[in-house]
Order: sequence, then structure tokens, then C-alpha cells
Amino acid sequence: MTPTLAGVLLICALLLFLATGMPIAFALGLAAMGGLFMAMGPEVIGVVAETMFAGIGNLAFVSIPMFVLMGAIVAGTPAGADLYRALDRWMYKVPGGLVLSNIGACAVFSGMTGSSPATCAAIGKLGIPEMINRGYPSSVATGSIAAGGTLGILLPPSVTMIIYGIATETSIGRLFLAGVLPGLMLTVMFMGWAMLDARRKGFHFGAAGVHFSLRDKLAALPRILPLMLIILGVLYVLYGGVATPSEAAGAGAMLTLVVVVLAYRLFKMGTFRDIFGSGMRESVMIMMILASAELFAFALSSLYITQSLAEAIASLEVNRWVLMGVINVFLLVAGMFLPPVAVIVMSAPLLFPIVVQAGFDPYWFAVVLTINMEIGLITPPLGLNLFVINGIAPQVPTREILWGALPYALVMVLAIIILCLFPQIATVLPDYVMGEAI
Repeated sequence: MTPTLAGVLLICALLLFLATGMPIAFALGLAAMGGLFMAMGPEVIGVVAETMFAGIGNLAFVSIPMFVLMGAIVAGTPAGADLYRALDRWMYKVPGGLVLSNIGACAVFSGMTGSSPATCAAIGKLGIPEMINRGYPSSVATGSIAAGGTLGILLPPSVTMIIYGIATETSIGRLFLAGVLPGLMLTVMFMGWAMLDARRKGFHFGAAGVHFSLRDKLAALPRILPLMLIILGVLYVLYGGVATPSEAAGAGAMLTLVVVVLAYRLFKMGTFRDIFGSGMRESVMIMMILASAELFAFALSSLYITQSLAEAIASLEVNRWVLMGVINVFLLVAGMFLPPVAVIVMSAPLLFPIVVQAGFDPYWFAVVLTINMEIGLITPPLGLNLFVINGIAPQVPTREILWGALPYALVMVLAIIILCLFPQIATVLPDYVMGEAI
């Protein structure tokens, strides 16, 4: 069997499993075992467990459940609501200001969690009903939250950046810094589109009957400032060389828990059970996907699919920007069918040497790859954020959520083009803080 035919069969099997509604991790694992059986026969049983455990047997992965726990702490307590209300009080007079508040809240919340689904769930539960009550169309209310939630995998601390750094053996601290300016740029672009859409559709009624005094605005700050200081502290110890990503994540999760418990007097055992249960479920899901993706990548390699694809891409005698265009199309399509974690684990080791050989900065490419994954989070058929929003607001048809989020996907395509024209947006901050990469 040729590698091309084996690859087609493997991908078809994966899509078939996904179409049945099977969880991503199980679909990846079963498809991988089928591929390995074709390559190795019954002996495949002997390598499955070893390969899966080897895929997650990296100490750096400890930072993932810690950052996820930070998100669960904020999302599962009144801290998320206070964050949202504080931004709303400062921006309520701007036409379409409630949309801007939601996007801003998503950006700040993303910096605390590194998780897009957690961001969508936390901000969406508060923002979507409030926007609909103030007269915003449901497509605008849900689409802005779905898009704003994607910022969770670009702004630090980003779980996908951690996984990319481990898969490509690049600096996680530098990757975090590379995502800061593009993340802020994308936030501003989202807000720009929201304001344009607000003016175009006459959203001057967004703040009708609502008024907050300066005292009200300042009163909302004391409870959220400690959380912001924790994020700044985590980033400082990480970039200052004081702690490793795993240590910084653990300390950040512990400090966040202490601050939230003391600020809101959350001493009931049920609160801790819900917080740790939510964090554990999402962490286990991510680690299962990582383990299954490692097995899937091993199957691709055993069938010589990755090697053949790498040779085919490397042999393209085209301009390097045409090559980057081909890679972007591949990432866009992959992101529509697989979660970011799975795409990065499977594609980063394959694409990384090709990108570096073509003369592209690997940290800039990490940002471009991540934005492609963001687009996949709000595009069918497996747009994770769309399903999260649909679960939060089941009364809103999925079609309306999709149409509301689609303009933001186009904004992200524009952001990729801007990064291609001005790659310094992603590289200037890491080079300034940590020195130029060797």
C-alpha cells in the first residue's frame, strides 16, 4: 500500500469516527490503531500504551492542568462576573459598547485561563443574556463571544503555545511573548469590527436606561485588580527566569485560589469540589487528546505518510510565500476538523523544519498557526466555541451563532495577512525582552 493511499484511508477512518459523535481522543486512538495494524500487524498491541504514555510523559505538561485550574477558579466563582461587570461599567456609553465589553472581558479572561472554551463559557453566561436584553440581535451577541473566546489560545498563558513549544523544542517564554502584540492587535481589530457593525446597525440604544457614576466604576476595580496582579506576577517570574513554566503555573493557580477564596468568602467544600472537578475534567480531556494524537502521529510516521508529505511540500519549487500559503490552507482545513491541541501535536513536528528551512521565524509561525487554529474554533463542522455557545444559549439557532462569528473569522484572516507583511509584530517583543533568537 502506498503512503498516499494509507493516508487517505487513515483520514477517512478518522472522519468516519468523528461523524459518529465519538470523542476526539477516542476517534484519534482508534484510527491510529487501525493504521498501526496495517503497518505492524497484531504486534501493534505492544506499542500502544507505551507510545501514548510517552506522548504525555513530559514534565512541561504539568503547566497545562495548572493553567486550566486557574481558568476553572475564575470561571466557577463570582470573579468572572466581577470582571465582566467592571468592563461594562467603563464602556457602557460607547455605541456597541456591550460588545466591546464582552470582547475586552474575553481578552482579559483569556490571560487568566489560556483556554478558549473556558473563556466562552464564563463570559457567555453573563454577556449573551445581557446583550439580548438590551436589544442586540442574537447573532451579534453570540458571535462576538464565540470569536472573543478564541483569544484564549493566543494571549499568554496559552496552552497551545506550551504544546507547540514542547513539540518543537522552542522556548515557551519566547512563545508567550510572541503572542502578546498579535493578541492585542487581534483584540483591537475585533473591537474595531464590533464598533463598525454597531454603527452600521444603529446600536446607539445599547446603553439606554443604563448609567454608572465614577464611584460605581471605581467600586468594580478592587476585586479584579488582585487577579490582574497575579497574571502580571506569573508572567514576570516566567520571563525573568525566576521559575519554569510549570512552577509559574502552579504558583499562579495557588495564588488565584487563595485570592478568590478570601475575596468572596468561599469556604464551602462544594465550591472546591466544583472548581477542582471542572479543572480535572478539562485537563484529562486535553491530556487524552495529547496521548491519542501522539499515537496517531506515530501511525502516520509508521506508514511513511508524514515523511512523504514532508518530501512533497519540500520539493515544491515555489516562492516561500506560496509555500506558506499552502501551509496556511492545510492548517485552516485541519483546524476545521480537529481541536488545536491535536493539530499542533500532529503537524508542528512535520511543518517546523520546513518552515525554518524556508527562512521563516519559528516563533512568528507559532502565532500564525495559532490564529489558524482560532479560525477553526468558530467554523464548522467542529467549531468547538460554536458548540460551547450553543450549550450556553440553546434558544439561539446554531446558524445565527455561525453568521455572527463569521465576520470575525475574516478579521483573523486579515490579521494573518498583516503578520505576513509585518512579522515584527510577533518578533519584536521576544527579541527585546529575551534577546534575538539564535
